[in-house]
Order: sequence, then C-alpha cells, then structure tokens
Amino acid sequence: MNIGRILAVARNGFQEVLRDKILYIVGLFILILILGAILLPPISVGADQKIFLDLGISAISLVGAIVAIFVGTGLINKEIEKRTVLVLIPKPVTRAEFIIGKHLGLSAVIFVLLSTMTVFYLILLSLLKIPYNLGSILIAVAFILLELALLIAVAMTFGVFTSSILATLFSFGVYIMGHLSRDLLQLSKITDNPGVKQITRVLYAIVPDLERLNLKNGAVYNILPSTGELLSALIYALLYIIFLLTITILIFSRRQF
Repeated sequence: MNIGRILAVARNGFQEVLRDKILYIVGLFILILILGAILLPPISVGADQKIFLDLGISAISLVGAIVAIFVGTGLINKEIEKRTVLVLIPKPVTRAEFIIGKHLGLSAVIFVLLSTMTVFYLILLSLLKIPYNLGSILIAVAFILLELALLIAVAMTFGVFTSSILATLFSFGVYIMGHLSRDLLQLSKITDNPGVKQITRVLYAIVPDLERLNLKNGAVYNILPSTGELLSALIYALLYIIFLLTITILIFSRRQF
C-alpha cells in the first residue's frame, strides 16, 4: 500500500467535494445560530446562555452529520457513474488505496467544515458575551470530527453495495440508533419478551455506540470525562473505522466495472 497514492486520491476527493460548494452549508449553520440568539432569550429566561451553548455544538454535529452521510454515500457511486473509477483502478492504484484515500479526502473536508463553523460559533459567543470554556468546546468538536469520520465509513460501506438513496437511509438509521444504543441495552434488561431482548442485544453489538463520542453536555457544563475515558473512546472509534473500511474494501474488491 502506497501512502503517496492514497494522499493523491485524498487530495483529488477533497478538491472535488469543495468544488461542489459544500461549504455553503455553513450559511445554514450561521442562520440557525442567529435565530437561536434572537428567539432563546424571551422564551428561556435565565437559561438561554446554556441552551445557546448546547444549540451551537448540536448544530455543528448535525450539519456535519448531514454532509458526511449525503456526500459519503455517493462518494463511490459517483465515481462509478462518471466512469472515472475506470481510469483510476487500472492504474497503479489499488482498490484499498482508492477507498482509504476517499475516506481521508472527505474527512479532511469535514475537518475544514467543522473548523469554519466552530470559529463562527466562538465569535458569536464572544459577541453575545456568553461565558464558555474554550478547551471543553474544542475537545467536544474534536470528538464530533471523530464521530463523523466513523459515520463517513458507515456511509461508504453502505454506498459500495446499494443505491445512494438506500445507503443514505441506512446511514441515518445507524446515526440515530448509534445515539440510542445504550437505551436499547437498557430495554433488553427490562423487557420480558425474549425476541425483543435478542434483537436489542444484537443491535447494540452491531451498531456503533456514538454516545461514547458525544461530549456536548460536557462542553456546555465544562464537565468532561477522564483522560482514560477519552482515550478509550478514541481507540474505539479508530478501531471501528478500520473495521468498516476493511469491509468496504472487501465488498468493493468484488465489484466488476
């Protein structure tokens, strides 16, 4: 596996996604924040600052997830439909290098997107004189990036063997279930139905536990997990990404063009 070829594919993917003017979605994020700044004070007296802090980080996560899923699911299919994959694959670019490069390219776009939204978010917090802990927010955003990199891997896995529409639906399903996986585990403990108990346990085992990467509340109240827990969550996400990309490569390797 050649690092240079992987980075070349990543650079090409990064530039292609940016050419689609994906960063324009930052305007939607800014609009959400401005509306929140206008509407929250009258309806949440005394708690508007904490709610606005949470709104901003949640909006960063949601906007990033939308981009990761919609772009990620079409990342490979788009290359196939445009026939550009027929040019790349016969060259000394293996399918594994192609998949890894595409993942890194879109992850880089997500990094730029999150960085831009975070800068606007912090500027608005300063203008509104809302107190915040910079370190906690940056750590929370870093773990959002990690979550979205995992979500890109999920989207790519679905995208290599099904249509973009189905892959998008499945990916959103994983995103929602991933944040409810701990509730599923609790449901399996309290239910008396053996079928439901088995299904919930299987789903918990298969679906990534995205709540492990959710530090939004910790950023708002400046109560982050210990360094050990953060490191454990980091390793969990990286191993899951490697696992999903391995599956994606295996499926993609069997496709005929």
